[in-house]
Amino acid sequence: MPRLTADNLQARRRTIIDGARRSFARDGYEGATVRRLEAEIGLSRGAIFHHFRDKDSLFFAVAEDDAAEMAAVVAEHGLVQLMRDLRYRDAGWLGVQLELSRRLRTDADFRERWAARSETISRAARERLQRGVDRGTLRTDVPVGTLAAFLELVLDGLVLHRAMGVPDDDLDAVLDLVEGAVRR
Repeated sequence: MPRLTADNLQARRRTIIDGARRSFARDGYEGATVRRLEAEIGLSRGAIFHHFRDKDSLFFAVAEDDAAEMAAVVAEHGLVQLMRDLRYRDAGWLGVQLELSRRLRTDADFRERWAARSETISRAARERLQRGVDRGTLRTDVPVGTLAAFLELVLDGLVLHRAMGVPDDDLDAVLDLVEGAVRR
């Protein structure tokens, strides 16, 4: 078998993460068996687990990939923009967020390992909010940590609404209201 270049390995890793995201979203963590992962990704278990130690590591990598992307959006555009972008998120992303929430609720070891990753988004949100306070565009009568917690709770609620299939016809108006609540 020919050796893969670094670019080929990175592309294969991306293919595995994207396919695993679809499988975890559709089948849940437990239902995403190795056989289902192989079928969805289109690679053998050897190819998949060459990149990831086990299914848990693969799920963690998928969730970590999503968290990194979310943190980048939050750092650049803020939590409200991340919420506005929810309507464009595919079912795979949403399913992984729900599965992540379930695992955080039911798996203490996973929750402990995930703590540092979840802090990445929170830190990005607090830093962005602090910049807004420093510029004078955000309210100063509420601590930045409280503003961040408020926005994170709204985000969690929006993810849940999307999961339940609630129409988002009023999403822009609702998010304008949320944004107005944190502005000066």
